[in-house]
Amino acid sequence: MIEESIPGTVPNWIGGEQSEALSGKVFDKVSPHSGRPVYQVVRSLADDIERAVGAAREAQPDWAGLTPVRRGEVLYALARLMRRDQQDLAAVVALETGMSFAAAMGETGAAIAQGEFMAGEGRRLYGRTTGSATPHRYASTIRQPVGVAGLIIAANTPIANVAWKVFPALICGNAAVLKAAEDTPATAWLFGRIAQEAGVPAGVLNIIQGQGEEAGAPLVAHPGVDVVSFTGSTAVGRRIATVAGARLARVSLELGGKNALVVCDDADLENALNWTLLAAFSNAGQRCAAASRIIVFDAIYEQFRDRLVERVRLLRVGPDDADDLGPVINQRQLDNLLAFIARAKAAGATVTLGGRRLDDEAHAKGFYLAPTIIEGAGPQDEISVTELFGPVTCLYRASTFAEALRMANDSPYGLTAAIHTRSIHRATEFTQRVQAGVAVVNGGTHGSEPHMPFGGLKQSGNGSREPGTEALDVYSELKDVYVHCDPGDL
Repeated sequence: MIEESIPGTVPNWIGGEQSEALSGKVFDKVSPHSGRPVYQVVRSLADDIERAVGAAREAQPDWAGLTPVRRGEVLYALARLMRRDQQDLAAVVALETGMSFAAAMGETGAAIAQGEFMAGEGRRLYGRTTGSATPHRYASTIRQPVGVAGLIIAANTPIANVAWKVFPALICGNAAVLKAAEDTPATAWLFGRIAQEAGVPAGVLNIIQGQGEEAGAPLVAHPGVDVVSFTGSTAVGRRIATVAGARLARVSLELGGKNALVVCDDADLENALNWTLLAAFSNAGQRCAAASRIIVFDAIYEQFRDRLVERVRLLRVGPDDADDLGPVINQRQLDNLLAFIARAKAAGATVTLGGRRLDDEAHAKGFYLAPTIIEGAGPQDEISVTELFGPVTCLYRASTFAEALRMANDSPYGLTAAIHTRSIHRATEFTQRVQAGVAVVNGGTHGSEPHMPFGGLKQSGNGSREPGTEALDVYSELKDVYVHCDPGDL
């Protein structure tokens, strides 16, 4: 079993070596399925961050000195070993998150695809050439690394989140300090072990375990960190922007979402239902791109609602491949979700389905929330404007396309959105006018691909995009190069 290969206390990777926290402190990693501790994790503090950043700064010049093609070869070797060990990686992801092994295999496959794609950018680390207004002068741009990248990830899709940040940071010639999510420490640890085997030089990738305030905050504040990339909540993103911005560090923020899925009166209802189930409830709704606002035309509202309720009743909840969704990541998140639902009811919304912790013998010890559908919430109620990160979705009525579009845009977030319609006119207008970084026609609000840029508007981010080739703009500097030629020497 893969659990037997995970250390009893999950360590840091600093300078190519596994290490305990200097304080000697640890914390428990608890299974979302059973509620039991599965192992301990080192609890890093500011002095551990200091060591990791120092190792990164020492290793970065030599790594940057390699050709981009050579860096790509090393990263491709890492992706190849991830493919070899895909089942082990997926088993750790499933163990730590509570998702099924099949779902974890899919996530790990996406991480590998990201690695393979970004490794190929070593042969395409393009600048550009252009003309000059001055005779015998030639102008071009080249990409150069920023320096040391501080990478902070969320636990919802842990190996994909690691890949989305580590591969683009390293292909650009940076060294990295990855702060692992405290709920998925072994996923990051195993990635670090594979990176060592692949030949990533010591110190180029350092992985720190620990709590956000104790390990993440010192990483953001460290003057030796040149670029900070964060995936997580908008509230934490604001604090990171303030701290890193005060020292003029580059910041990339991929934050929350409150994503709308619009179902028009001409939609293929079966297709819309299938995608709503996936977008709202897969991975227990723990996606920044989850469909948490379902906007349905009045003419089909009752029909769609009744069929959706019927389908959600049939969803299987548990950690196995036969199940449709698993637990949420920890007790704190479960308690938060139950509190949001209780406040929504108090404000006048109706819990049409779910809204409770599953307490039968198979689920009582884990962090399982029944898949939940809420109706009657106001568009500006707390539950309508706050990212929940769980298997909870709200239904809203719209009488016209214009009203549906207005409701979709009436949100503090702008990450993803989807519309279901047979009309090319509605589809085109929606994709052009919806205020979101990703717009989908006749699909879900989730499922972006590794070669495409991902990010959002408003409180969903700060305008940066990762992954895709646009991630290179986060992790590299552009330098103008001018060459003057002496025509007399021609």
